Amino acid sequence: VQLQASGGGLVQAGGSLRLACAASKRTFSNYAMGWFRQAPGKEREFVAVISWSGTSTYYGASVKGRSTLSRDDAKNTVFLQMNSLKPEDTAVYYCAAGITSPQSAMYDYWGQGTEVTVSS
Repeated sequence: VQLQASGGGLVQAGGSLRLACAASKRTFSNYAMGWFRQAPGKEREFVAVISWSGTSTYYGASVKGRSTLSRDDAKNTVFLQMNSLKPEDTAVYYCAAGITSPQSAMYDYWGQGTEVTVSS
């Protein structure tokens, strides 16, 4: 499975972005899809995950209440809508395919990352 993340960019604090992650294979629907982020000098952090069925979503504490993760299996794509962005959301965001977990080791496939910069 190859993953292509997109949608990052520069946004002012309080703004919104929608990140997308497109998968190359039709087996996409067999995988939970997660997002992680990594800011400069910091460890990779769990952002959100949606189960393979799409019936369950889990969010990291730092984005909970401000983000919504959804998937469109017909398009082999997941979408991460992020609202009320803060400067501390600045990071490279990575999508990954694996099992439903906040642990990065549970994901077998990773996208290349898309950079999000939130200005104050």
